[in-house]
Amino acid sequence: MRKFIQASAQFLEQRGFESPEIGIILGTGLGQILENIEIESEVSYNHIPNFPTATVEFHKGKLIYGTLSGKKVVVMQGRFHLYEGYTLRDVTFPVRVMHQLGIKKLLVSNASGAINLNFKKGEIMLIDDHINLQGGSPLAFKGVEKMGERFVDMSQPYDPEMNSIIETIAKEKQINLHKGVYASVVGPQLETRAEYRYLKIIGADAVGMSTVPEIIVANHLGLKVSALSVLTDECDPDNLKPVDIADIIAMAGKAEPDMITIFTELIKKL
Repeated sequence: MRKFIQASAQFLEQRGFESPEIGIILGTGLGQILENIEIESEVSYNHIPNFPTATVEFHKGKLIYGTLSGKKVVVMQGRFHLYEGYTLRDVTFPVRVMHQLGIKKLLVSNASGAINLNFKKGEIMLIDDHINLQGGSPLAFKGVEKMGERFVDMSQPYDPEMNSIIETIAKEKQINLHKGVYASVVGPQLETRAEYRYLKIIGADAVGMSTVPEIIVANHLGLKVSALSVLTDECDPDNLKPVDIADIIAMAGKAEPDMITIFTELIKKL
């Protein structure tokens, strides 16, 4: 794997991806932040050696390099999921490549459903902790100890300092920011009423199909991480309506300006 990572990074370095400080992973329907970036280089995933290819129609599948808030960033426009048929090593491969390029911090966004019924769709949740329900670990492979500590401590997977700055920014900008626990499931089917009740019982405030594998690997690599969930639907098992994907994308778009404000202001302060 190390050879594959190095080959991917070298390919990108030859195309101008020079010493990025911060990596950003964009979730479903969350691409407007690119309008705030001075883009210097962009490469489709299917052109990068050893990279997976995004198969979800609303995930664009590009790696983008440029300047945001005075910092060099590398942005994943579109991510990979277990439900696309990839392994956890595939899903997290780009995080390892961004680390090889030089990032020290990782910012992650996703679209998720609100389990906590005090949270409403169109709002944002700062992830304070998570529950891994994807049935595996991206660190469970032979030779992982050569790339970092096998038994990674996850007592604080999300950086307290960056999260504190995010909360301060939200107050200053009058953004309604929740804080809670994100549960990551496999998907792609949405949850049943009983599953939503179960998620609430075990302590989840929001549920989605991504993010946790990338966070685990980021901690394995010693990267500081913060993550935001854009809440696109309300998961009330007693009043559950069929999911409308178009509505989910619309809700992501509604909340995205606040997410962009938080990330751009955070990067200024890092």
